[in-house]
Amino acid sequence: MSREILTVVETVSNEKGVPREAIFQALEQALVAATKKKFYEGTVDEEAQLRVAIDRKTGDYETFRQWEVVADEDHEMPACQDAISDLDPNEWQLGDIREQQVQSIDFGRIAAQIAKQVIVQKIREAERAMVADQYASRVGELIYGEVKKQTKDGFIIDLGDNAEGYLAREEMLPKELLRPKQRINAILYNVNREGRGAQLLLSRSRPEMLIALMRKEVPEISEEIIEIKTAARQPGVRAKIAVKTNDHRIDPVGACIGMRGTRIQAVQQELNGERIDVVVWSDDPAQYIASALEPADVSSIVLDEDARSADIIFATSDQLARAIGSQGQNVRLASELTGYKLDMMLEDEYRERQASEAQQYIDMFVQRLELDEDLANALVDMGFTSIDEVAYVPAETFDEIELDEDTVQLLQSRAKEVAIADALLQQESIQDPSEELLNMEGMTRELAFALAARGVVTVDDLADQAIDDIADIEGLDPQRAGHLIMKARESWFN
Repeated sequence: MSREILTVVETVSNEKGVPREAIFQALEQALVAATKKKFYEGTVDEEAQLRVAIDRKTGDYETFRQWEVVADEDHEMPACQDAISDLDPNEWQLGDIREQQVQSIDFGRIAAQIAKQVIVQKIREAERAMVADQYASRVGELIYGEVKKQTKDGFIIDLGDNAEGYLAREEMLPKELLRPKQRINAILYNVNREGRGAQLLLSRSRPEMLIALMRKEVPEISEEIIEIKTAARQPGVRAKIAVKTNDHRIDPVGACIGMRGTRIQAVQQELNGERIDVVVWSDDPAQYIASALEPADVSSIVLDEDARSADIIFATSDQLARAIGSQGQNVRLASELTGYKLDMMLEDEYRERQASEAQQYIDMFVQRLELDEDLANALVDMGFTSIDEVAYVPAETFDEIELDEDTVQLLQSRAKEVAIADALLQQESIQDPSEELLNMEGMTRELAFALAARGVVTVDDLADQAIDDIADIEGLDPQRAGHLIMKARESWFN
């Protein structure tokens, strides 16, 4: 029987390319299963734990029964546990495994059948592990393969060397048709090490696909003379890619487009004619946004870097329409590329909005600080938008509007009174957090009071929040905010 075991190991290892050790381990598991089935199934010892050890050189094997040493109060399964009080305390400790050699089963027909099932499973696991190890370092790379067959939700792509990738329909280009034996490029975006589902996941619609194709077609990118900063796509329709040169003598846009557009055309052809705009990246957000909105000419940009938003102003409606693009493609891709929310408007519209906002601030200063309209207007022209600002800026700030010292002192004193009154009123209106919110899993007292200051007093209040509503609270990142919100929503499902 020992020779038969060695024969099985050698044969399977040579045919399937699976390591010998993995097959030995599979055989040991198979012999354990067969031994339990023959000697212990249906008996009081059905829960017995066994171990089979095969000699890797001779093929001989021995079987051992095992008992775990546990505390007396945990001694619930005598078939596989020993109570510590029943053993010599000088020899055994909690958690030790006591073994006793028992009769081994012959490697006969039943054991061989079970072994075959276990070996097949082990071979599959080993093959998946080998493929995963082979491709793990290639995530993000361009993969070349042949369409093998179509499934209900996608295509199996033969990558060679017994490796197959899976291209789901949602990862394909719109209206893309693939045929068996067709050769295609795709990006490897994930390696699934789980035992279920497709293992090598491919995509032709993600921005990484565009980046990989550009790297393939533009040598300067591979040589790191040109750097790709980011990309945004509407697959099969339009895309924008931001590039930066590390050599001022090289034009990054010209290098990416190529002589007579040959380089960019090769990429477009691979992506079914997807139109690609090459944008010069800049660390100046305004300049970067203006480049991203090309071919439109931007008149001016007003940035709010904290909110990651920008007002984009255009001189003519033609330029505004060009910036928005067909069905909003251009502005949507520019926003995704730059990471800014872009609000597009004409100059007249922007002036009207500015005038409306300015009037609101003027009215506030007139009503709440009892100022005449000329002084309120002057404060707004200086950039004041809140009573707190007026109250606490250095007095010399008002030199610009030539106020005398007494007037400045009176103005700031009045502003401080109003600001303090507002703060007290706000403090009085803040409710304490409910006991349920304070005691919620994952909640701290400090965080509960910070939420209450935002009007989030109960667990139901928290459940109604979006992540963005509370993620800016100090000590609360988006991941934790999401966890707390979902915890609060458990009552809805219960």
